[in-house]
Amino acid sequence: MEYSPILHNLYVVPSSHVKNKLFVFCIMLSLWVYMIYCCVGYCSTMPNLAYGSVNRHEKDSEVDNQESSLGASRDLLNNENDLDSRGEEWDEIRGEAKALDDNAMSGFLNESESKKLPQAIIIGVKKGGTRALLEFLRLHPDIRAVGAEPHFFDRNYDRGLKWYRELMPKSSEGQLTMEKTPSYYVTKEVPARIYTMSKDTKLIVVVRDPVTRAISDYTQTRSKKPDILSFESLTFKNMSAGLIDTTWSAVQIGMYAKHLERWLQYFPTEQLLFVSGERLISDPAGEMARVQDFLGLRRVVTEKHFHFNPAKGFPCLKRPEGNSKPHCLGKTKGRTHPNIDPEVVQRLRDFYKPFNSKFYQMTGHDFGWD
Repeated sequence: MEYSPILHNLYVVPSSHVKNKLFVFCIMLSLWVYMIYCCVGYCSTMPNLAYGSVNRHEKDSEVDNQESSLGASRDLLNNENDLDSRGEEWDEIRGEAKALDDNAMSGFLNESESKKLPQAIIIGVKKGGTRALLEFLRLHPDIRAVGAEPHFFDRNYDRGLKWYRELMPKSSEGQLTMEKTPSYYVTKEVPARIYTMSKDTKLIVVVRDPVTRAISDYTQTRSKKPDILSFESLTFKNMSAGLIDTTWSAVQIGMYAKHLERWLQYFPTEQLLFVSGERLISDPAGEMARVQDFLGLRRVVTEKHFHFNPAKGFPCLKRPEGNSKPHCLGKTKGRTHPNIDPEVVQRLRDFYKPFNSKFYQMTGHDFGWD
């Protein structure tokens, strides 16, 4: 066959063109791979989102500090500031930060999360076991609870619902937002205010033998004020006459039926769950089953999540899937109560008996305190 320059050019040009295209394609492919690699590396090295949550909690703490300077509270705990709960709130915050850390990336990727007003509130009572209940509920994946007590409905109501909503953690569809402030139960204005926010709010009250609760309340106060008067002196207006001082908050809080009357003016009994503080210690899984049913949640928190601590005298939390050390409540829990004159204890029991009987009737549950 005879050599032809024309045929040679036709052959060479397409070959060079193809090579150029392949070269450009390889460069573009390399750039795309590099960009994907950079994106993945960026995501994996982003600052942990728990940092943001800690910032929020620091702001919450600053708000709480501001609250203490706003003047006297309108609730019944006016003479007993939340000094003890300040330290306990940091235990809550650390627990929440850890929970957020475990789910930080999944929350980052879920753009549907938003802050919502609480659909359920633990409204009381002080020294009844509210802290333990909140810690137990935090184990549930469908619960998102704010750390420090907001005190919105009793101390910060004038700040408005927008301010209140900003305190809440972000939650996704199907998750329940909660908060706890034990002083709500005994504050006159609170039932109407919660009803105004949402008449469908579910309310949880953790109650305990009112005599034991009063002694625990006193023990907490004495740990902060060692020079406080004796329990016996504070309990009676007149020791010789045996007249109980119902103005003392430690005594007044335990008059559960009196406070419940206000709540029932706005909410039906079906919207209130009364949790036994005693059973929360002796049978936490059983009591948690009731709470989860009331909130319309799956029974995720069960007996496998609890480990009884004999030294503390109450159950600690554990992760059933791991071998990590059980997490117990703070050192402020499980204080040794002072020895109280048995006669004083009996007089208190006699005083509370009619209130207890009425409370049993109103709730349809005998707590066995008598």
